Amino acid sequence: MSDPFRHHPGLRGKIRPAAESFFRDITVDKVRAIMAERGIEDRFPYHPDATREALRAEALAGHDGDLLVFAYGSLLWDPALEFTEVRRARAPHHARRFILVDVYGGRGTQETPGLMAALDEGAGCDGLVFRIPAETVDRETEILFRREMIGPGYHARRVPVVIDGAAARALTFVADHDDPLMRADITRAEQVRYAATGEGFLGTSYDYLASTVAHLAEMGIEDADASALLAEVRALRAGSP
Repeated sequence: MSDPFRHHPGLRGKIRPAAESFFRDITVDKVRAIMAERGIEDRFPYHPDATREALRAEALAGHDGDLLVFAYGSLLWDPALEFTEVRRARAPHHARRFILVDVYGGRGTQETPGLMAALDEGAGCDGLVFRIPAETVDRETEILFRREMIGPGYHARRVPVVIDGAAARALTFVADHDDPLMRADITRAEQVRYAATGEGFLGTSYDYLASTVAHLAEMGIEDADASALLAEVRALRAGSP
């Protein structure tokens, strides 16, 4: 079997193996149990299984062969997928924006909202693509959709990407601006505060932001907005009691 990291050996050991990922066997029942155990009021609008599977079928309609999955946030270091290849890629018509406000307990609550990235329209986003072989696309996308489409917030789309100068298409998850958690109007002060203080059962929003910047750096990718946001968050945390 060929080495998945043959194009980017520096990523070896930096991406969590699928078998070790919390998201590999994520289910609505698993999340509900964690929320109950932690005493978090569970108000998340979960998708019914039939709805999520219909969205998956729609996103994959007409697809044949290996599937590329574009990562721009936590999938960079924890895709929870079994893949045969990872490559640096650019989505030329999109941008990474920190506009997803979490109040449901993942990385923030109603009292201390958290912040995560979404893929939005823009002038370009650098990230990674993971290649899923044709024979495991059904299994791996079922897992992926249980993670990314456990409820509303995103649209599953196959978007244009560029890999080492070659055009391709990759499945990814883009911002659904009809969802109230997608805050296109978020202020910088809110971004900094939410990223500095948000925390939930998945961890802190600070760790999410710092990990995003660190894993982009592993690929030599500089996201000026993400780096500036991290610097501002660190300054706030350093000045906090």
